[in-house]
Amino acid sequence: MSVRHFLSLMDCTPQELVGLIRRGIELKDLRNRGVLFEPLKNRVLGMIFEKASTRTRLSFEAGMIQLGGQAIFLSPRDTQLGRGEPVSDCAQVMSRMLDAVMIRTFAHSTLTEFATNSQAPVINGLSDDLHPCQLLADMQTFLEHRGSIQGKTVAWIGDGNNMCNSYIEAALQFDFQLRIACPEGYEPKAEFLAQAGDRVQVLRDPHAAVAGAHLISTDVWTSMGQEAEAAERLALFKPYQVTRELLDSAADDVLFMHCLPAHRGEEISMDLLDDPRAVVWDQAENRLHAQKALLEFLVEPAYHHA
Repeated sequence: MSVRHFLSLMDCTPQELVGLIRRGIELKDLRNRGVLFEPLKNRVLGMIFEKASTRTRLSFEAGMIQLGGQAIFLSPRDTQLGRGEPVSDCAQVMSRMLDAVMIRTFAHSTLTEFATNSQAPVINGLSDDLHPCQLLADMQTFLEHRGSIQGKTVAWIGDGNNMCNSYIEAALQFDFQLRIACPEGYEPKAEFLAQAGDRVQVLRDPHAAVAGAHLISTDVWTSMGQEAEAAERLALFKPYQVTRELLDSAADDVLFMHCLPAHRGEEISMDLLDDPRAVVWDQAENRLHAQKALLEFLVEPAYHHA
């Protein structure tokens, strides 16, 4: 059987994605009830980090342990990948020793090249293009609080970054309308917009974008690797701060999400995360549950080899 990878939401069918987030809810319930469930006993996940991480590392590492397996953390300092060994060579060697590999990297091509040469499933833990694991958590959180997102309206406010690109793919796969409000020149990548067609609208006015929206999401204005542009971005994005007042323009039952870390006083007002419409802590926790569902889906269970 050819190995499955998860580099983008487009690597699964819409049915598989809904199945994953429903499974995430089931696994969350098992954990809350203290039920031991270890289908990945003796399975090992390798985690390669070229970028810093809190939630991605914790959720994958804890998730593997809870499923009965183990996770190995590798920073660029710890591997030959940072010293010029070709990605393809690394992939061939590592995938023979590991049962899955999660990579958090800059260039998306690092992921695709690794996956092409890997015998084990490769998971995108974030690239400059996409952050699909975060979207699994976001979609699980919406489902838990509001039911199906199909046919709903979602607003993305701020930078057309990797999170925004993944929201575009989610609009296609989960069947919702997406409105993106961003300053000129900070739109998401053209290829993602082209793929989405009339499902996605790019606007300049955040109030127009959130009108009647059921979900509002944002992210930091300066992503990892863009620190030199911080001051310029701060001035440009000021009108795109998400505030309680902005949420008031949306649907009565709107939810607010942020993939975190959040910079209070920048992309969100100081008090926004205290608003009952903000579900960011549930959203952060759901990284664990959604990714456990993903690992269970991708990694061959131990009992096949018993």
